[in-house]
Amino acid sequence: MDFATVADNLRESFRVIASGRQHGEVRELRGVSIASAGVTFQMFNAAFLSTPVASEAELAQRILLASLHFEKRAQEWAYWVCEDWIDARTRKRSRKLFDRNGLRHTVDLPGMVAEQILKPVKPLPRLDVRRVADSPTCDAFCAIGSVCFNVPLSWFREVFDREAVWDRFIGYVGYRDEEPVSTAAVVVGAGAAGVYNVATLPGFQRRGYGEVVMRHALDAVRRNCGIERSILQSTTAGYRLYERMGYRPVTTVAVYST
Repeated sequence: MDFATVADNLRESFRVIASGRQHGEVRELRGVSIASAGVTFQMFNAAFLSTPVASEAELAQRILLASLHFEKRAQEWAYWVCEDWIDARTRKRSRKLFDRNGLRHTVDLPGMVAEQILKPVKPLPRLDVRRVADSPTCDAFCAIGSVCFNVPLSWFREVFDREAVWDRFIGYVGYRDEEPVSTAAVVVGAGAAGVYNVATLPGFQRRGYGEVVMRHALDAVRRNCGIERSILQSTTAGYRLYERMGYRPVTTVAVYST
């Protein structure tokens, strides 16, 4: 079940962030995992399916459980759904069920797996890649993420302003002539390295900078942990690059948010 690796690593990445924050919360409900950073940026106050769903009634119950959790805390939130957890018939009606509970469909992300990363198809540019380990690198990581993911900088900083987050959410920033231009992060879980927050500033895109930072992060995991298998959720812009790197689609992650 390759999709389970994608789902489990994704959930672990949110647990890492939530566990590193003062007001973060990690809980297991019946068939639902909660990993909430307790922040303004609702995508990081997250719920996940943790076991298969066999009917509409069962999915409705899972949605209700998560809704009650976040309503009690007056928090905006998001449901990150690996669709292979849901049986085919229920999946066809799932969007209506989420909408009925006040969760709008935000995006579908292809979940992808690579057993190992292929060599670059062309020479890559030189970048100075630094691990996020101090205020300047954290500030650069957040600034690039804010621009590329189109969210307020204060929201991004709130998610990542605790040093403990960076212990296992291993972030990197690529610098060109001392200017921060690109980011990537990895989280080890479910026997794989999960790749997150791959982003390059407008004006520096399509030059291979994101690939350089991503490869640097994955090389570090391979050296330090002996893990070559990796997963990610792709954007439309990154899909062809990831295919060239050896990734293949195994599932779809649908995101719903309040």
